[in-house]
Amino acid sequence: MMMLYLHGFRSSPESSKAQMLAQRMQARGQLDRWSCPALPASPAEALALCKKLAQDLITQHHADASKLTVIGSSLGGFYAVSLAEQLGCRAVALNPAVYAPRDLASQVGEHTQYHTDEPFIFLPEHVDELRDIAAKQITRPERYLLIAATGDEVLDWQEMHAYFEGAQQIIINGDNHGLSSFEDHIDAVLKFAGFDLNHLTLSKS
Repeated sequence: MMMLYLHGFRSSPESSKAQMLAQRMQARGQLDRWSCPALPASPAEALALCKKLAQDLITQHHADASKLTVIGSSLGGFYAVSLAEQLGCRAVALNPAVYAPRDLASQVGEHTQYHTDEPFIFLPEHVDELRDIAAKQITRPERYLLIAATGDEVLDWQEMHAYFEGAQQIIINGDNHGLSSFEDHIDAVLKFAGFDLNHLTLSKS
């Protein structure tokens, strides 16, 4: 089993959710089965990078796509769905931007990353790239897990709920877009990804 984590717009691998999962994988002695890249502003470039890293994990562990779970937060959730539909792997979507071309059209311009203050520019053509890679609907809903918060102040959880019809869903009453309660749901994510929760290998130091 392997996991690829994709952060959201303006976020990075330093996000709290990514760090929590990385720490859990380290405690299990399975960091070699984990990848969390810094994603470029261009959606086309981001998806190409994610696809390459996914295939690298699959090759490294002599596995197939069914052993891979892509976890994505917000815009990363949008990417996760696109990747899962292309590769046939599983995906966990955390407050995903299911209609990213619409929602990010208003974000064209200059921005800085939350964790590093590094500047980047989100261009009008990036919105077009989002449209090009969008999955209009999910196939085989059993491959998906949605974790959504009704208190999301950025995106509409009801749109997420409808988009992932038929998939496993954890709807959190309240909370926020960043999923402050994510730690409470890590076991559910690992279980969905096929990891044995009873197996714990202490990492060697």
